[in-house]
Amino acid sequence: MKNVEISNLPLLFVFVQTCLAQADFAPYFYDNGPSSNNGNLALFSLSEDTPVGTQIYQLNGTDPEGQEVRYGLSFDPGSKEYFRVDPKSGNITLVETMDREKQDSVDVNISITDGRSKVVERVTIFVTDANDEKPEFQNLPAIIDVLETTESGRSIYKVEAVDRDTGSGGSVTYHLQSPHSSLFAIDINSGVLRIKSGQMLDYEKTKTHFVTIIAKDRGGNLNGKEQFMSSTATLTVNVIDAQDTPPFFIGTPYFGYVYEISVPGSEIFTVSAEDGDVGNPNPVSYSFEEGDDGVFGINKTSGCISLLVAPIHLKREIFNIKVRATEISPEAKDLDYGVTTVVIRVVDLNNNPPTFYGENGPQNMFELTMYEHPPEGEILRGLKITVNDSDKGANAKFNLRLIGPGQMLRAVPQTVLNEAQVTILVEDSAAMDYEKHHFLTYKLLAVEIDTPERFSATAHIIIHLLDTNDNAPKFSSDYYITRIPENSPGGSIVVSVTALDPDSGPWGEVKYSIYGSGADMFLIQPTSGIIYTQPWASLDAEVRSKYNFYVKAEDGEGKYSLAEVFVTVLDLNDHPPAFNDNFLEKTMVIGAPVKIEAVDDDAEIPNNVIEYAIMKAEPDNNIFDIDADTGEIKLKSYIKSMAIIQNITKKTDCSWSLVVQARDRGQPSFSTTAVVKIDITEAIKSRFVSYFLGLRKRPGAVFGICLTLVSFAVCLTIAISTAMYWKSVKKTRVQPQGKIRKIARRPVP
Repeated sequence: MKNVEISNLPLLFVFVQTCLAQADFAPYFYDNGPSSNNGNLALFSLSEDTPVGTQIYQLNGTDPEGQEVRYGLSFDPGSKEYFRVDPKSGNITLVETMDREKQDSVDVNISITDGRSKVVERVTIFVTDANDEKPEFQNLPAIIDVLETTESGRSIYKVEAVDRDTGSGGSVTYHLQSPHSSLFAIDINSGVLRIKSGQMLDYEKTKTHFVTIIAKDRGGNLNGKEQFMSSTATLTVNVIDAQDTPPFFIGTPYFGYVYEISVPGSEIFTVSAEDGDVGNPNPVSYSFEEGDDGVFGINKTSGCISLLVAPIHLKREIFNIKVRATEISPEAKDLDYGVTTVVIRVVDLNNNPPTFYGENGPQNMFELTMYEHPPEGEILRGLKITVNDSDKGANAKFNLRLIGPGQMLRAVPQTVLNEAQVTILVEDSAAMDYEKHHFLTYKLLAVEIDTPERFSATAHIIIHLLDTNDNAPKFSSDYYITRIPENSPGGSIVVSVTALDPDSGPWGEVKYSIYGSGADMFLIQPTSGIIYTQPWASLDAEVRSKYNFYVKAEDGEGKYSLAEVFVTVLDLNDHPPAFNDNFLEKTMVIGAPVKIEAVDDDAEIPNNVIEYAIMKAEPDNNIFDIDADTGEIKLKSYIKSMAIIQNITKKTDCSWSLVVQARDRGQPSFSTTAVVKIDITEAIKSRFVSYFLGLRKRPGAVFGICLTLVSFAVCLTIAISTAMYWKSVKKTRVQPQGKIRKIARRPVP
């Protein structure tokens, strides 16, 4: 048995080696690195305003055996396909517009295969918000009815608008168009519409008001720019005439107080009512319905409530008195009436001011350390403040008011009776900026409302702000325009860009980089922002005179901004004019110029503008002029014939050799010369042409010539036709008999 096992070992070794040779390991994706845009899409997010066609990512992976890999991308059935992948490069391109408000994440199945094994991973791409949504009104347009006697400053409607964006782009503020601001006012945050303080509606003047309300977000980023979105809607306010209505009390609810030192006959409170028929009001009479217990009296005409007994005899602390206001007709009859409640409280003397308390007793200094830009509406829970007034009733009623920079914080409640826990809320998050204020100092005031003494207390609140990376670097300009001569050596300074980040620490340190189709000829110093030409760069305005690229300023956490750089390569006069040939031969007909032309390869004016001049002429007779701009050479204006030339030169040979110069207008100027050989001739008309030109005056001769030509053409045609006929007859005669028969048997077509 052992011998058999030993003999089979080589076969087993061969089998194992074959299996290992045929093993196939699956390909795999590279893991994403920090801030990497290639790998397997893990933890990748994309702004909803990314343009369609943008390359957003690159899948990157490998195969352990070194096989070429292909990439794939798929979506769940029925899902919208937002992306497309190049199977070779792994480049992923956005092909459909994204909308975070409809879909804030996209599930994608990515795959990598080496042709034998395929690996599929499921990843989620999060869609980040852009400020692309307008606020939408929830309850406008609308029509409301408002009584014309509605008090000044009273709310009449609450506008509601919703912005589906997030952050500041989803925070809605409310405004009125200017024509309505004189009568109405709207709370910028709550949307509560009020009749403006000091204003009243008047049915007799205007029965209907059309109030245009603007809902505006607080701005956000869209396509790389700060964008503010707004919507408008109309609220129709119908003013209701207050005719045939009972008297109504003004300034309700009513509260009155009886103090320990009050004496019988003291005035406690005065109620006021008006006839609802404002067009023709009747006088109003006041009386008690119930609750006075014989302790109080009221003046029927003025509505003044007075104390009838000494406070020591009062058995209750609170009296709820029903007061009736009755409309009196001109005939002294009681008509319609209205009823209100007057609450009269019996209070002690005011001998205690409000006091602030901390966790360990009375305290007038509170401190808190927090990060800048907390969410609006957030409660500052680190501040534990209690306020108390030991008096009772009206003496313990006081207002709370927070005094400090801007309106960043708000204290609630605003009115306190006896005691309350004070809550500090964030009102304006944007203003709580570490770059503007390292700390904030506020005073919290508690001031009694209705007491003669107006006792008060003050607590100091100091808030220390901590920095966050809430600013991206900002360039001093959105674009930079510069010029550089084309002969500048490699490493020349092109321009210096500057971006500032007000954040502290690494968040405020800016690093620069450049990219774009025109950036390959340049480099940038990462810390200084100085842009140079590449050491090997050779600029040539004739090859390329314009470059533009983007410069990126990025802080330590990846926040960045962009600016565009435009570089113009200045042309230098480094090319002389050139003729096609240094020796030119021209024939000049008297009265017609000849033209020579030179070309300058410089890129710009005046370096490529050429001027022509005759430097020398042989023989030395001055008979030529040249157009300095076009290069046209012509004879002097007085030379009309060859005879004049021969008379001037005393020569029969009319051949000249000119040295012509072409000079550009650059600085410095370059020039070149060419020798132009010119043979001068005179235009001569032939006798034949002269004869035919003379026939225009002899129409009979013209008719005879035409008739002769027609007759000659007819005779020539007859002669040719006759010759062809006899030639055909001759060929027919010499053909064999059998062939003639065969031809005769052919059917006639």
